[in-house]
Amino acid sequence: MAFNLVPIIHRAIMVGTPLLFGSTGEILTEKSGHLNLGTPGIMYIGAITGVMGAFFYQQAVGVAHLNPVLILIIPMLSCLLGSLLASLLYCFLTVTLHANQNVTGLALTTFGVGFGNFFGGSLVRIVNKGQAMTSTSIALTKFAKVYKTTLPFADKLGWFGELFLNYGFLVYLAIVAAVVVSIFLKRTRSGLYLRAVGENPATADAAGINVTKYRYLSTCIGGMIAGLGGLYYIMDYTNGVWSNDGFGDRGWLAIALVIFAVWKPLRGIIGSYLFGALYILFAYVHVSMEFQPLLQMLPYVVTIIVLIITSIQDKREAQPPAGLGLNYYREDR
Repeated sequence: MAFNLVPIIHRAIMVGTPLLFGSTGEILTEKSGHLNLGTPGIMYIGAITGVMGAFFYQQAVGVAHLNPVLILIIPMLSCLLGSLLASLLYCFLTVTLHANQNVTGLALTTFGVGFGNFFGGSLVRIVNKGQAMTSTSIALTKFAKVYKTTLPFADKLGWFGELFLNYGFLVYLAIVAAVVVSIFLKRTRSGLYLRAVGENPATADAAGINVTKYRYLSTCIGGMIAGLGGLYYIMDYTNGVWSNDGFGDRGWLAIALVIFAVWKPLRGIIGSYLFGALYILFAYVHVSMEFQPLLQMLPYVVTIIVLIITSIQDKREAQPPAGLGLNYYREDR
């Protein structure tokens, strides 16, 4: 019997989509010189705030009266707002107060996971109406049905329809976001200014470029893009079911993917689906249980190999921005 790759590739694309959102947002952020290790937390916050918006809308009007348009808009706006506020907090601490970027990012990730688990648990208690816990998760199936809607003729086109057309709109939005960020960085004046800020903020400042503005904007927009990865994971991949700590290590994989993509969003598209395939490989390769963790480490191993290769080659276009992770003090210019 022939081995059917179509469902494996289909699932790899679904698994890779949150990574694509996260890596695209992180690439945009890092191009400004910010190493935002808070991206996993921002993705978690984006997920829970989207769930909160959907949950309270459903509680207010009832399942029978949900509007299909608002089902789409309310979770997305809630997700973007939550991700924006988290990104603004990071920017205020690192750009305005000059806090250490690594420490701030790690603290934001810890805060984001705690924030999500706290409010996720609170929503579960509302579902159970303060009684004994009969459920440990929140199901937003009506919302998931809208987010997972595919083209009506996709099923009639065989393998082509399943591989290219059988996804919710957020999968295509992730690809569009990566393409737009790539064009912005390479083909626009603002993208050139942003890259200049990431390479040498003092020189950019001397040329009249507002370093603070570019770092705030790139980090906040990048954070909102990453937050959509969390929303996709809940509303599409898990069929609208929220459970605490369910997001796993996908945020860290998104950061690792930035290195794999050598800070190029278009490479991030291919890399995210490759990482998605490596992430689920253990489910399709028959090995004993003790070797499955080794298979799950493959995305990180591949990233380390790529990092070693790019370091040996020492090509400038494959290196991170020169000012990455360094705070800029205007008075020291």
